[in-house]
Amino acid sequence: MKKKIVIICISILSLIIIGITSFGIYNYLRVKYAKIEVTLKDDLKLEFNDKKKVSDFIESINGKIINDKVIDSTKLGTKNIKFNFINDDNIKVSYEYEIEVVDTVKPIIWLNNTYSVEKDSDIDLTKKILCGDNYDSKPNCYIEGEYDLNTVGNYPLVFKAVDNSGNSSEVNFTLNVFEPTENNDSNKTKTYTNFNDIVQTYKTDKTKIGLDLSKWQGDVDFEKLKNAGVDFVMIRVGYTNGTNGKYVLDNKFKQNIEGANKYGIDAGVYFYSYSNSIESAKKDAKWVIKQIKKYDIDLPIAFDWEEWGSFNEYNLSFFGLTSMAEEFLNTVEKAGYDGMLYSSKSYLERIWLPLEHDVWLAHYTTNTNYEGKYIMWQLCSNGQIDGINSEVDIDIMYN
Repeated sequence: MKKKIVIICISILSLIIIGITSFGIYNYLRVKYAKIEVTLKDDLKLEFNDKKKVSDFIESINGKIINDKVIDSTKLGTKNIKFNFINDDNIKVSYEYEIEVVDTVKPIIWLNNTYSVEKDSDIDLTKKILCGDNYDSKPNCYIEGEYDLNTVGNYPLVFKAVDNSGNSSEVNFTLNVFEPTENNDSNKTKTYTNFNDIVQTYKTDKTKIGLDLSKWQGDVDFEKLKNAGVDFVMIRVGYTNGTNGKYVLDNKFKQNIEGANKYGIDAGVYFYSYSNSIESAKKDAKWVIKQIKKYDIDLPIAFDWEEWGSFNEYNLSFFGLTSMAEEFLNTVEKAGYDGMLYSSKSYLERIWLPLEHDVWLAHYTTNTNYEGKYIMWQLCSNGQIDGINSEVDIDIMYN
C-alpha cells in the first residue's frame, strides 16, 4: 500500500514538473518569437544635458513602454538605451538602441564691443574676461591682435573661444587703454528708493515686501522694521575666506536672526559661496545648517555665488557650476529647509542651466522683463527705511 502511494506521488510530481517545464518552454518561446516592431527616428543625437525620454527617439512601436524614463545625457559619446515594453499581444519584451550624446553649444564670451582698462594695469585679459562653456571646464580662450597695456590707445582685437567639441565663438572688440584720472563724485546727487514707496507700488494680497540684511546694514532696529511693514528678511549667515577658506559667520547674523524671530518677521538666510566643486558646496550647506538649527527659519536658504570676475580661474563648466548649486540646495532640503538660488538676470539667462529649485532674482529695475520663474525679486540696492542707517536691498516675495 505504501509503495503504491509512493508511486502515485512520484507520478503526480512528475506531471507537475512536466507541466512547469512545458509552461516555461511555452513562455520562453512566446517571448522569443514575440512580435517586435520598433521604428527609430532618423536623428539619434541627444544634446548634452537635454531632458529627453526613451520614447523621444522612437517613431513607432507595437506596444507601450513600461518605464519611459529620462535619458542621462550628462556625458558625451555613444549611449546604449535598453527598455522593456508590452507588445500588442500583451507580451513583455526587451529592446535596445544606440544614441550619440553631443555638444553643439558654443562657448560664451562675456564681452561688449568695447573693453576698457587703465594704463599699466597688470591683468591677463583672457582670465579677466569671462569665457566659459556649458560642458568644458576649460575651453581654449585667446585673443587675436596686438595691444599694449602700458600704452594709451584703442586696439581692435578679436576674442575667440573653442571647446573640445569644436564649437567656437568670437567677439570683435576694441580694447581702450586709458590714462587714470582722479574720480570726483562729490558733486553727484545720490538717489534712494524709499521702502514705503515700494510697498505702495508692489504690495498686494499676492506679494510680501522685505529686505536682505548683512553686517553692512549695521545695527538694525527690528521694532521699527516691524512698524514700517517689513514682511520678511533674508539674512546673510556667512561666507568663506575665498575658495576652501575658513568659514566666517556674518558678525550681525546672530543679532539679525534673533531680532527677526523676536518681532515675528519671517526670515530666510543666504550664504555667499566661493565653492569650486560639488564637495565644497555640500560642505558649505552643512555649515549653514549647523549655524541656523536653533532659530526659526520660515523662508528658503539661498545659495549665492557671484565670482564672475574670476570665473575662468575656477575651471568650472556651466554644468559644473549648476551641479554645485544643486548639491548645496539638495543638502539643505534634505535637512528640512527650502532651497533657492540667488543670481542676477543676466547670469540666470546666459550662465546658469535650468535647476529644479526656486530662484531669487536680482534685477534693479521698476519692471523686470526676466522670463524665467522666480519666487523672489531683489529690485534695488539703494533702499531706505526707518530702523536702518544705511542703504539696504529691497525684495518682493510672491505667494
